Amino acid sequence: MASGTAHHATGWAAGVIAAAIVTHQGADSPWHLCAALAFVAGVAGGSAPDWLEVAWWRKKRRLWITHRTLTHWGIGWCSLLLWSFHTLGHFPVAAPAFGFACGGVIHLLADWPNPLGVPWIFQRHSLNWWRSGRCDLIVVAASWVAAWFFAVHGVPHDWSIEPLRRLV
Repeated sequence: MASGTAHHATGWAAGVIAAAIVTHQGADSPWHLCAALAFVAGVAGGSAPDWLEVAWWRKKRRLWITHRTLTHWGIGWCSLLLWSFHTLGHFPVAAPAFGFACGGVIHLLADWPNPLGVPWIFQRHSLNWWRSGRCDLIVVAASWVAAWFFAVHGVPHDWSIEPLRRLV
């Protein structure tokens, strides 16, 4: 697990990535409202898998679900990312959903090198590269390199969702 500070820093990078992709895809609004909403949602999504575990409706803010279970499930976050990317420009909620999913996926990528791992499909998988809180600079730097790439280049034109549609 990356530290909370690293998740916040990678969340900001996810917000930049989401806003850049929304803009490059031509799904932005005249006053850049969609890009701004995607950015804010990306920042929130960067720490979402952790704060979604907290029972905010109870007096004691304990976890209502075991850490790194349902809220860290890779299929859920990747499904939201693909659906929202595909519907950018068609539904008003797609841009913020895309930003939120970008933040969630980047959170999972930051947690993946930890020995505890992330439940991508059915069970947890770990890259087992380092322990919690170690090498946060690498995780943050990688997320900001990705943010720079997407801000400059957008989504490559050969990244189509059509091959995925044919599978279902």
